[in-house]
Amino acid sequence: MLRKELLDILCCPKCKGDLSYRQEEETLTCRKCGTVYRVRNDIPIMLENDEHR
Repeated sequence: MLRKELLDILCCPKCKGDLSYRQEEETLTCRKCGTVYRVRNDIPIMLENDEHR
């Protein structure tokens, strides 16, 4: 589970939009552009070429 302090400072690397965390799916979703990023072992993987599909 990601800490709230971390979620408060993270933003989408593509558009700088806010992110929503889905704990069950272990993903972060950008509220602005809809890009979905994986979270592995409580570490956000936010590389543009490693998007969750």
